[in-house]
Amino acid sequence: MKRKASPTKTSTASKKPRPSVPEYHLTPSIQEEDGSTQWPAPRAQIERAREIVRTCANAKARTLIVPDKDADGLSAGAILRHTLTVLGLPKEMIDVHVLTKGNTIHTEEERVKMASHSPRFVFVLDQGSRSGPPVIDGDLEASLVIDHHHATEKDFPKGASFVTACHSPPVATSALLTYLLCEPLHPGVRERCDWLCVVGTHGDLGNTLKWEPPFPDMQACLKKYTKKVLNDVVSLVNAPRRTATYDVRSAWDALCDIAEPASVLKSPRLLAARSEVNAEVERCTHVAPKFSPDGKIAVLRIKSEAQVHPVIATRWSGHLQSKALEIVLVANEGYLPGKVNFSCRIPRCARSRDPPVDIIASLKAYASLPVSEDAESIDAESRAKLPLLERLGEDFARGHVQASGGIVTVDEFEELMRNMRIGEKQPKKEGEGSPKKQKSVVDSSQKNNLMNYFGKAAKT
Repeated sequence: MKRKASPTKTSTASKKPRPSVPEYHLTPSIQEEDGSTQWPAPRAQIERAREIVRTCANAKARTLIVPDKDADGLSAGAILRHTLTVLGLPKEMIDVHVLTKGNTIHTEEERVKMASHSPRFVFVLDQGSRSGPPVIDGDLEASLVIDHHHATEKDFPKGASFVTACHSPPVATSALLTYLLCEPLHPGVRERCDWLCVVGTHGDLGNTLKWEPPFPDMQACLKKYTKKVLNDVVSLVNAPRRTATYDVRSAWDALCDIAEPASVLKSPRLLAARSEVNAEVERCTHVAPKFSPDGKIAVLRIKSEAQVHPVIATRWSGHLQSKALEIVLVANEGYLPGKVNFSCRIPRCARSRDPPVDIIASLKAYASLPVSEDAESIDAESRAKLPLLERLGEDFARGHVQASGGIVTVDEFEELMRNMRIGEKQPKKEGEGSPKKQKSVVDSSQKNNLMNYFGKAAKT
């Protein structure tokens, strides 16, 4: 009788628990002067923004909407467009301007294109904020910036009104801010735009977000359209702006011309764009990261004409784990000629750190470091130009404190990498490491050895 094999012993070692990350909606809010919660933005900014929207609709004047290229920005623009139409502004009076790949609203080329529409009202949504000249040159009745990226009160175009969620935690996305801004203005906004609000919000905050206070109750919307369909819409709408052809207009048309989200999933152009992006992400995502000596920064370098660096940064931020790691940076040297586009994310293991990680502050701190005296690879001319921060410009360290990035020249990016000391190893302290193995030495005076033994055996 054969004995049965003993059952395989399973490992009793438990997996390392994932660090707990507080639910986003539980981020402590701040208060208005009267003690009420300041959310999703300061009350005075919201009231001023609503006044501009009403005035625009009543004026029946040429209006320009300039939304950002992702699901959040495009959804915010679509919500505003529908609000203006239900308030009485004819659709033919509304134009949309989609920025060219690599440009911002401050690029002179874009300012000229926006001015060519001869608008009296301009709405800029989710484009990020910084100081500069008026949105366009010309006779404007009003310009309004709706945003949630990190900014101070001085970080807006000259003469523009603004409403920003960046200082009112938990920070709302631009689509959610626009929805909450417009929803009280007409009953048709909720009926037509609730799913756009969810799509834009999930696009920035992820599909695990809990729609609990202070966030509005979206359970009816999620049940009506299903969470899966809405999340698939996010994926499709985000795809065109990541492709090499940068066909953002097709995503805008899909959101504006379709009344219910399931129809977006049938768009041949959006489906093709998503397949193209998925293939490019798969091609680039397996590059090995390099680290700073202290382990705080992980850098991955790729080359792609597609905007896949933010996706790869998000993926790796959920994969890498370390007690020291604070920032995952993915640099794309192939997106724009002569430039490096990079995206930074806080890894999951660092999201509950106290004090919290601030990517923008960290990037600026590294860019402010002086050149090390022993950095032989840096010539005298480069040394004379430092500090680096002064030369990086307005496109460096933009976005959110939790998800930042930038567009810089190749040379400047290499300087930043040297400041971060990426790829350098932490020098070992004295006494660290395993002792060197010593070679065994045969004592020639030793009589009891193999040659003596075999010699005696041979004689015998």
